[in-house]
Amino acid sequence: MIQASQVREHMEIVGSDGQHVGEVDHMDGSTRIKLAKQDSAARGQHHFIPLDWVKAVEGQTIRLSKSSQEVRQQWQREGAGAGQHR
Repeated sequence: MIQASQVREHMEIVGSDGQHVGEVDHMDGSTRIKLAKQDSAARGQHHFIPLDWVKAVEGQTIRLSKSSQEVRQQWQREGAGAGQHR
């Protein structure tokens, strides 16, 4: 299991398909990763993904267990209540 302490600012996040998902802004508590909003994939908003989606940390890259398309369909955006996506 991946620990929150393994996630660091500016790490690249890629889906299980190898496609870029975003860049880490910081950990939001101990269970969610907040993505940097300046990343083009984020479209100017902060998005959050659960730490549970992380399959591996390899150097400066976080590999997810979901494809980039699945992640974009299921991530939470800043200001959205629990269960609200995109």
